[in-house]
Amino acid sequence: MTSHLKHSIFPILSKLAGELDVQVYAIGGFVRDIFLSRPGNDVDIVVIGNGIAFAEEVAKKLKVKLSVFKNFGTASLKYRDIEVEFVGARRESYRMDSRKPIVENGTLEDDQNRRDFTINALAISLHPDTCGQLLDPFNGIADLEQRLIRTPLEAVETFSDDPLRMMRAVRFATQLNFKIDDSAVQAIKNNVDRIGIISQERITGELNKIILSAKPSIGFNYLFDTGLLHKIFPQMTALYGVEYINGKGHKDNFYHTLQVLDNICETTDDLWLRWAAILHDIAKPATRRFEPAHGWTFHGHEDKGARMVPKIFAQLKLPLNEKVKFVQKMVLLHLRPIVLAQSIVTDSAVRRLLFDAGEDIESLMLLCNADITTKNEYKIKKYRQNFDLVQQKLKDVEERDQMRNWQPPVSGIDIMELFGIREGREVGIIKNQIREAILEGEIPNSRDAAINYTILKGAEIGLKVVAKD
Repeated sequence: MTSHLKHSIFPILSKLAGELDVQVYAIGGFVRDIFLSRPGNDVDIVVIGNGIAFAEEVAKKLKVKLSVFKNFGTASLKYRDIEVEFVGARRESYRMDSRKPIVENGTLEDDQNRRDFTINALAISLHPDTCGQLLDPFNGIADLEQRLIRTPLEAVETFSDDPLRMMRAVRFATQLNFKIDDSAVQAIKNNVDRIGIISQERITGELNKIILSAKPSIGFNYLFDTGLLHKIFPQMTALYGVEYINGKGHKDNFYHTLQVLDNICETTDDLWLRWAAILHDIAKPATRRFEPAHGWTFHGHEDKGARMVPKIFAQLKLPLNEKVKFVQKMVLLHLRPIVLAQSIVTDSAVRRLLFDAGEDIESLMLLCNADITTKNEYKIKKYRQNFDLVQQKLKDVEERDQMRNWQPPVSGIDIMELFGIREGREVGIIKNQIREAILEGEIPNSRDAAINYTILKGAEIGLKVVAKD
């Protein structure tokens, strides 16, 4: 195993462990990722004894700054391109009302027992006498080969002690495309109410990691099937199911949403665009209606969905800044390019879309392309061709009219100075008329044209141009 410990810090750690006669081990994700051939820059080091004292000796040797967290019994340092965290081997016990453990000094066995999953309990000795020896008490290597998420101890106990591990199980299964052991799945179902003792920030942190995975639907299916999603994000579970009236049913919007999410993950790593995919149809349950002449409708779901976004962000402790505004915009506009693609594409409709989407037009088009989930190959080909036409029209109109992040060529101050009036209703009326005229293509998007149009519209409501001295 020493051949896998290629970083220059490991010989230094090994030499110090020998000099101080301390048993030291690399453990956890770094070791797991060696066997998965995934590069890792974060190393957890377990010391049998005082982890901070050993870390202080390492920092002296490397001549680097050490950050010490006495309350947690940990210390960390950065050496070249690697982050190293040191901790003494621990034994943990838990109270029912908290995920914060009572910690005592322990053996390596105790420390491996407290790990969340067998694949994260792998340890490699760094002491010179046994350097490179793998310690795998729970057959973690076999679980890696079988692509299985399994707990070292009884899953019910593991998840009850620290319910965040249920979210972590789903997250690792999603990131690694592994299966969660059947007994662990059942244990999550049995402990689902325990998620209530975990802070929303921690839950959302794991949820975001699931969303940032290559195929997030793996995780959302686990969250739904175990009941976790019902607890942490009930608005999304409301999308599930198909209702039939007179033999007519709508599509299952939960699984449609997962497909849209997976689709968009093929084209972007942007977390917030992925959130837009999750929320684009979030208001469909609230707007679902059956109309005998048309079947199932969801009129206004984009508008209601956009209004739901800030409440959901606040609930999940997601940022209430420009990120929520971006997601709102995507949800509000997500039908617009589809409508364009299904009809004759007019310049005015394209200008309005560019005006409303601004710099986010490319993101919106990615979302709309991802929203095509039909299994009908003919329909897919037709939609794609129509979207290509819309894309080209957007490019042509933007080059000609420069509508992206549009600013009016005539400002309110210009209008007041032109007619010698104060701020008021007339100024607002004329500004709106200028905007509409440019969007409809009645006048070009230029200052001279807008000034002439302003004079014309001012005259219609009795305003005269003030002569300049």
